[in-house]
Amino acid sequence: MPEVVVAQPREGKFNKNAARRVRRAGKIPAVLYGAGHEPVALEVDPKQISRILYSETGHNTIFDVKVGSASAKAMIVEWQFEPIKDQLIHIDMKRIALDKTLRLHVRVKLIGTPVGVKTEGGILDQVLREVEIECLPADIPSHLDVDVNDLALHQVLRVKDLPHSDKIKYLTAEEATVAHVVAIREEVAPTAEGAVAAATTEAAAAPTEPEVAKKGKAEAKPEGGAKK
Repeated sequence: MPEVVVAQPREGKFNKNAARRVRRAGKIPAVLYGAGHEPVALEVDPKQISRILYSETGHNTIFDVKVGSASAKAMIVEWQFEPIKDQLIHIDMKRIALDKTLRLHVRVKLIGTPVGVKTEGGILDQVLREVEIECLPADIPSHLDVDVNDLALHQVLRVKDLPHSDKIKYLTAEEATVAHVVAIREEVAPTAEGAVAAATTEAAAAPTEPEVAKKGKAEAKPEGGAKK
C-alpha cells in the first residue's frame, strides 16, 4: 500500500512567522501544488516525510496526501534541512497524474568489481550518480543497476550501456560517461625531480656562496571555492 501523508491546512498560509510557529509545534511547513490547482499551504509530520526521503525509492516515492476528506497522489520535489541541526524544515510536494509521464532523476547503482580494478591496477570512477529519465509514475525505478564486472582499464560505461526498456526514456545524453576505470597516477616526472635534486646538491656543494634574497612580487595563488 502507498504511504499516506496526513496534512493539515497551515494558518497564515505562506507567512514566515506562521511557518516558525508550525516548526515550534513539532511539524514542518509544506506546499502542495500542480495538476492545475492553486498551491496549498500545509503542515506535515517531519518524521513521516523523513521516512519517505530515506526509503529505497527516496524522493521519487509516490504517496497519498490526505487533507481532510480530500486525497491526492504526490511526490516530494523540494526539501530543505537546517544546516547546523540537520533537521528537515520545509518541503514542496507536487500532485501526480498517474496517466502522465514524469521527468525525474534516478540513482545509478554499480554492481560488482571491474576487471580493470582487480587485475589491471585501476580504480573505478563514477562520474554520474544519477541520470534523468522520463516515464509513467507506475514505471519509476528505485534505482538503475548496472554490472561493471567486465569493465577493463580505460574502458567507459556510458548512458547507452544502462538498462533500457520501452517504459523508460533517457533524457541524459546517451554518450555521457557514467563511470570508467582509470589508472592510478604515479609520479612520472623524473626530469623535474632530477632538476630539483640537482639544484639542491649544487647548493649544498657551495656553502661559501652567500644567499641573496631577491625581493619581488609573489605570484597570486588562485582561490579555491568550497564545493557544496
